[in-house]
Amino acid sequence: MGFIDEIKARAKADKKVIVLPETEDERTYKAAQTVLREGIADLILVGNEEEIEKNKGAYDITGAVIVDPAKNDKTEEYIAKLVELRQKKGMTEEQARELLLNNYLYYGVMMVKMGDADGMVSGACHSTADTLRPCLQILKTKPGTKLVSAFFLMVVPDCDMGADGTFIFGDAGLEQNPDPEKLANIALSSAESFETLTGKEPIVAMLSHSTKGSAKHADVDKVVEATKIAHELAPELKLDGELQLDAAIVPEVGASKAPGSEVAGKANVLIFPDLDAGNIGYKLVQRLGKAEAYTGNRSSCQRSVTRMQRRRYCGCCCNYGGAGTGRVRSST
Repeated sequence: MGFIDEIKARAKADKKVIVLPETEDERTYKAAQTVLREGIADLILVGNEEEIEKNKGAYDITGAVIVDPAKNDKTEEYIAKLVELRQKKGMTEEQARELLLNNYLYYGVMMVKMGDADGMVSGACHSTADTLRPCLQILKTKPGTKLVSAFFLMVVPDCDMGADGTFIFGDAGLEQNPDPEKLANIALSSAESFETLTGKEPIVAMLSHSTKGSAKHADVDKVVEATKIAHELAPELKLDGELQLDAAIVPEVGASKAPGSEVAGKANVLIFPDLDAGNIGYKLVQRLGKAEAYTGNRSSCQRSVTRMQRRRYCGCCCNYGGAGTGRVRSST
């Protein structure tokens, strides 16, 4: 069974209720049809019933629950809760009503907050910022969370490196130029996400253009310091750096460049020093290596909200439908 098949099987075995708020976009209906036919998740579509009927076209969404904010009995409860959550920021009842009746992302997040759904998927026609804003305002992050960052789960065909071709790349979508502390926390949360999604032990490489002091530069120093911090925070984690990419994933190169490292040549979680490197890296592997790239965002949020790449929304939604990790996810 392939990795994505395993994800789907896990979703079917523990079926969740997922909100799809972007009912103005055709891809929402295409994804919904597949999710419902395969039994991956139970779905809620947010919007006016007549508009949904018109927008869905020929797609079969039989089984989905349609929730119209203007008619839902729980809307007033959501409004009151949103005012309570945002009153220190000056939120009034009128503003909350306007927001929830007209911005379905906020409405979907409130459904998750109030326990009427297990998670939400968006990204067909909304940006990272648009998706994250209501999540961070309403759901918040778990205590102790240091930052919000984005990862890509990469599945490389016919590859014996990583976890049989499966890797996590972080941060490849959000944190522009993390300092050593942020980079260390990106490594730890990426490792946790890898274990949650794959069920396998994370082996984390802190990437650089240098391996074990082969080059001298402030950028290298940042990765060395991040590695030190990560070790202090999670001494039990298999993590090493700084390592060049080939030293991280190719066994013979790792043995040559970093002898004695328990990570070199075996890494399945790759931590890039900045967003430029991470974003370029994942796109190179995706385009030249024909890898599947599945997006995610780690903020250790209390509930699960996912933003998928717009161009790959349907496939991502179907693959991740009910198999959330309990975190906000996002990507660019």
